[in-house]
Amino acid sequence: MENFDIKDVKQAEGGRRRIQWAEREMPVLRSIHERFAKERPFKGIRMAACLHVTTETANLMRTLQAGGADVVLTASNPLSTQDDVAASLVSHDEIPVFAIKGEDNVTYYKHLNAALDHKPHITMDDGADLVSEIHKERRDLLETIVGGTEETTTGVIRLKAMAADGALEFPVVAVNDASTKHFFDNRYGTGQSTVDGIVRATNILLAGKTFVVAGYGWCGRGLADRARGMGAHVVVTEVDPLAALEAVMNGFQVMKMEDAIKVGDIFVTVTGDINVLDKHHFEGMKDGAIVANSGHFNVEINIPSLAKMAKDKRLVRPFVEAYDLPDGRTIHILGEGRLINLAAAEGHPASVMDMSFANQALSAEYMVKNADKLANQVYSVPEEIDREIARLKLEAMGIAIDKLTAEQEKYLNSWEEGTV
Repeated sequence: MENFDIKDVKQAEGGRRRIQWAEREMPVLRSIHERFAKERPFKGIRMAACLHVTTETANLMRTLQAGGADVVLTASNPLSTQDDVAASLVSHDEIPVFAIKGEDNVTYYKHLNAALDHKPHITMDDGADLVSEIHKERRDLLETIVGGTEETTTGVIRLKAMAADGALEFPVVAVNDASTKHFFDNRYGTGQSTVDGIVRATNILLAGKTFVVAGYGWCGRGLADRARGMGAHVVVTEVDPLAALEAVMNGFQVMKMEDAIKVGDIFVTVTGDINVLDKHHFEGMKDGAIVANSGHFNVEINIPSLAKMAKDKRLVRPFVEAYDLPDGRTIHILGEGRLINLAAAEGHPASVMDMSFANQALSAEYMVKNADKLANQVYSVPEEIDREIARLKLEAMGIAIDKLTAEQEKYLNSWEEGTV
């Protein structure tokens, strides 16, 4: 197989060992892999996946392949590729991969279009870049695409905006909206892996630091909890009064960003929006402030404005750039403002991605079976899939739960009985 573009195929053996290690922590996906290998639900189906190229993603690709899919993979972020994993998929599984850690934007879109040259029937996105590129530049592919799936909050927001404008040309399942995805992946996965990325990049002690979390969605909730668990004083900034109130009730200090910049030592954006940290924020930050992002795109931090303010920029550690300002202060940007948990660390632990990628696999199967009945809209993961994944996860963990008795079911479904 020659249709790929990766850093070094010689890294394949190390990648395979790490893929196998991750597989041990992914029992739900393993069970789906076994069923897919028998039933082959994707026979004759071409898939293009734009995901973070990690050990967990490799196990998803192998599962889809076992189900008969002709699958190709490209990166959903220029810094999120694990090069040894890409090498293993190419060398050991003969899955075409177009991804190199640290690739520039030109190469990123070249790789994305190489995946689209596969002429997929199903798209699998993390951030909606495949869907966006198809609708903007590759509309010829719309004739054969039956549907897609979307992994992350940012992508779902983009897709729902497209659907609202009447621009979306095929149905997409919002995998991110599954309870077994965002309750766990976003909260526990993002929480732990973001702290992991910051610590790996900086080797700083979080205890005693003031840690500012911008955004208190599921990712922000998890990050705030993990940072507090490491001994940091956590400040939350929000625009949503309900989310802000919840943060207060969970024991966090809530304030405006314009006030947080005066006290913060570490800032992390997890909002999905643009310019959450902007020029006027940088002007008020303390000397030595550390700034990172764990939202999907690198637009949450206005790095171009910081670059214009700075008299010098230096790489002081891998994934740590120091911006020296004329007044003597230095602000540190981690991972070029991209996803720090994947830029400087390894992303989410396999055990939580087990549920996320089980949702991807089963949602793709659902799309293949039902696309002809679906409108060009964004759909939630069917509840039966969500609950089955939760059941399988509990089973794999050796945990049993109660079942309703016939009497209890009847009571819950009746309206006649009241106060006695």
